[in-house]
Amino acid sequence: MTSPTLLWLRRDLRLADQAALAAAAHDGAVIPIYILDDETPQQFAMGGASRWWLHHSLAALDTALRAKGSRLILRRGGSAATLAALAEETGATRVHCLRHYEPWWRAAERAVAERLDLICHDGNYLAPPGSITTGSGVPYKIYTPFWRALQQHMPPPAPHPAPRAIPAPAHWPKSETLADWALLPTKPDWAKAFAADWTPGEAGAHERLADFRDEADGYPEARNLPSVEGSSRLSPHLHFGEISPAQVWHGVGTKATIFLSEIGWRDYAQTVILQRPDYAVKNGRTAFDAMPWRDDRAAHADLRAWQQGRTGYPIVDAGMRQLWTTGWMHNRVRMITASFLIKHLLIDWRAGERWFWDCLVDADYGNNSVNWQWTAGSGIDSNMFPRIMAPLTQSAKFDAGDYIREWVPELAGVGDAAIHDPEAAGCRPRDYPAKRIGHREARERALAAYRRTK
Repeated sequence: MTSPTLLWLRRDLRLADQAALAAAAHDGAVIPIYILDDETPQQFAMGGASRWWLHHSLAALDTALRAKGSRLILRRGGSAATLAALAEETGATRVHCLRHYEPWWRAAERAVAERLDLICHDGNYLAPPGSITTGSGVPYKIYTPFWRALQQHMPPPAPHPAPRAIPAPAHWPKSETLADWALLPTKPDWAKAFAADWTPGEAGAHERLADFRDEADGYPEARNLPSVEGSSRLSPHLHFGEISPAQVWHGVGTKATIFLSEIGWRDYAQTVILQRPDYAVKNGRTAFDAMPWRDDRAAHADLRAWQQGRTGYPIVDAGMRQLWTTGWMHNRVRMITASFLIKHLLIDWRAGERWFWDCLVDADYGNNSVNWQWTAGSGIDSNMFPRIMAPLTQSAKFDAGDYIREWVPELAGVGDAAIHDPEAAGCRPRDYPAKRIGHREARERALAAYRRTK
């Protein structure tokens, strides 16, 4: 009997349109393995909200695998050493996986390839990151020309169905259990409301896609309205690979151009971190190294107020409380809250990036770093720093009143005319905080700081 093949799973937790699984099954007996590796990513080990999602996604994947005659093996440790040990236990010499582009996963793939026959496949993006290049063969740095070029390669190939059965090995190696990993919070259980919003796993991803398919026509307008919540909410399913971008593209249809451009942005973010692996910790524009951010001691109270949704700006506070309660935040509000931290509070964008990394169920190294640097103006493709988003104006413009009432219950009784700025209207409830800083004062301080970078 030939030796089994290892299927190394990471952010690709699905059976359909999974090229690595298809190739492994073609080879013969397959041992699917997920390794909880907190060593290789170091400071970018998975955050708390993502660990909640991972627990439920792995449970769903194991159930799906068992229905195909297989099962999921769980191990904890460094990826390269753990795969080598499992290969020795089982006699496997070959490993199939989907290629990943975070710097730690690229390093892990190189380390695995030194010990075993590693075969990497594409499938987590519309096109392999790095493959969409300029006429001179250089990867794009700016999104707009990247998106135009990417569309020339679309649509992606039609997705493949899940295999009818997955060949099993003669003997299964030992597996740890999800309970061993303690991925779910308990004391306190700050994620107790997550389950009302999310159904992790491949089946949940396709249910969400089916729901959004009926809403996609209204996406261009609804995506900016927090009270409507017109986002697709597919981002955590895409991040964990429970659904492929090709499945999403073909599922919504080519008429959903604005939405598909957001899927293209996800590809663009991977192109950026492929060129700049340290993008989550270093400014894309070196001029921003001179930005006089407030020091940790001076800004500590403001940072905590922002994290807790106690800034005195209702739209900001609603977003930050939604994030803490559900592990997610409306896209428009993400931009408003990020801009507020950076420009109103003059706090280094990296502090926000780290908070989102821990709190978002869809925390993604590429998206998170590219989006924060776009907002800060420090990115290689970014908004200009002097374009300071006015949260009170944004709140009114995008009709966020009901959204604020949902997430900031202290303001539930405030009428439409005052809900966006109850302090200015003279009706701020006693239990709702005053503004940490006025908009005009914050704007002048931010522009003065920006001049130091010139």
